[in-house]
Amino acid sequence: MHRSKIPFLTTLLVLAFFYLPIALLVLNSFNSSRYGTGWQGFSLQWYARLMEREDLLAALRNSLLVAAAASIGSMVLGTAAAFALHLYRSRLQDRHHLLITVPLVLPDVLMGMSLLTLFVALGKSLDLLTVGIAHVTFCISYVALVVQARLQDFDSNIVEAARDLGASRLQAFLRVTLPLLAPGILAGGLLAFTLSIDDYVVTFFVKGPGADTLPTLVYSMIKKSRELPVINALSTFILALTFVVVALAQRLTRPAAR
Repeated sequence: MHRSKIPFLTTLLVLAFFYLPIALLVLNSFNSSRYGTGWQGFSLQWYARLMEREDLLAALRNSLLVAAAASIGSMVLGTAAAFALHLYRSRLQDRHHLLITVPLVLPDVLMGMSLLTLFVALGKSLDLLTVGIAHVTFCISYVALVVQARLQDFDSNIVEAARDLGASRLQAFLRVTLPLLAPGILAGGLLAFTLSIDDYVVTFFVKGPGADTLPTLVYSMIKKSRELPVINALSTFILALTFVVVALAQRLTRPAAR
């Protein structure tokens, strides 16, 4: 075999390893076979069954609600953190930067256990609120880093020009700074939405009775083989939603790359 073909074949095998199972999952979601052992014809019956499952729809609502709350909360706090890290330089800010980056490398199990311990110590009952707080906690870091990267290319002379023309600090922020940074902030929020909607480990530790999200409910369903076709349909829906969110995030960050 020619050496020049080895990297191509290696890349092809790696891509097949990662994406072939996903392709089979999507294909089986349209398979009329209950067990997916062989193709028995195209069918949308599993998607119809999915729409009939009240528990799955309730879990989907919980996931979307938590993901939306995590996105909004992390956009506000992450943007504030990014501004603080960008504008000020001190030893305290070095510690601040460390606190922002630690959740990126902290194991999910450790984060879930620590948040559970905190909620128990505070006497807070576990519900969707605790899940939302936990998701905001690990999403802040991603938003802060995205916005901070956007601030690196930000031209502060535009803000100074607005101030010279009579704009107050608040007006300059709302009419100049915020619109220019909005694509980066929204991209960070969409990234937080994606991370939140498919999180399982942290959610498992901090959720209470009746606060199931899609990942936690699917894990309990996947043990039953008869539920697999519905899970395939649900996974395909989540996959499509994730692709849309990621595409929007890339589109929002593209101007900064240029």
